[in-house]
Amino acid sequence: MSGKASKRHGLLKLLALLVFAFLFWFGWTCLWVVRESWQHEVQPSDAIVVFGAAEYAGRPSPVLRARLDHALYLFQRGAAPVVITTGGAGDDPKYSEGGVGRDYLMHHGIPEAALIAETLGTDTAYSAQRVAVIMRANRMRSCIAVSDEYHVFRIRKLLEHEGLKVYVAPRPDSRPKTMWLRAQAVIREAGSYMVWRLHPTV
Repeated sequence: MSGKASKRHGLLKLLALLVFAFLFWFGWTCLWVVRESWQHEVQPSDAIVVFGAAEYAGRPSPVLRARLDHALYLFQRGAAPVVITTGGAGDDPKYSEGGVGRDYLMHHGIPEAALIAETLGTDTAYSAQRVAVIMRANRMRSCIAVSDEYHVFRIRKLLEHEGLKVYVAPRPDSRPKTMWLRAQAVIREAGSYMVWRLHPTV
């Protein structure tokens, strides 16, 4: 084998190894996304953190309302003394997901003193950073993260990266209804996590 052919063969082997490593990492991450979706870790914590979803002119969307209702259920059972709602403003700057979530929970009986709204987050990663700032400022170290079932794996990793002790309690029955939609959700979450891992400060 000539020197050029040998070098080309070596590059192809390296490329194949990199592709295999990437596919293995991707598959392993998908498995963990699914595994975490089955967790429901209700442990005494400093705070319950509700990750935002859409709101419509000051009213929570069905997805956000279901997350908030689950957080309310956990709060009423003494899982944590504080609820942090997250999410910034969308198209209407008058309202934010975090603010709408706080108002909804206050209307349903949680005292204002037990509610904190994070209203600057533009995505999951930035909301996690903001939550960590809020928790450190209030000397909180542990939280129960509430979101959808395929979302909580990435949330746990983001908050753990910020030095927090994290339990996850996804809202019940939040998986997509068809296998195709479930596969899309898992792939999306796995891909988002992997992109973040490659650029964790983003």
